[in-house]
Amino acid sequence: QVQLIESGGGSVQAGGSLRLSCLATGFSFSGNHWCMGWFRQAPGKEREWVASIDGQSNTYHASSVSGRFTISKDSAKNTIYLQMDSLKLEDTALYFCAASVGWIAVARRAWTTEYSYWGQGTQVTVSS
Repeated sequence: QVQLIESGGGSVQAGGSLRLSCLATGFSFSGNHWCMGWFRQAPGKEREWVASIDGQSNTYHASSVSGRFTISKDSAKNTIYLQMDSLKLEDTALYFCAASVGWIAVARRAWTTEYSYWGQGTQVTVSS
């Protein structure tokens, strides 16, 4: 059974940095045909895609975080990361890790429906 365990959230002042981690159990990063992503949801808003990575190390970032956030993976640890720099007030949200043990077409990696497994979320709060 696939489980995703997020960590690393917290409170930070605007301009600061945080690194989120997502440990995946129940499937291995050794294959190429999997995709994982980070999504976030602010109060009263829909869940939105932030970034994704696949087994071939291709990465994609939403325009709202491009240049500030970086998704990466450590296959030896079955873990993906989201390095968040230059945080803004509008980055405040509950951040979720998501996984698909199969391939997702690039054009659909921002769709929540393409991911079968989700973590519980980790809160990121940015203050002025």
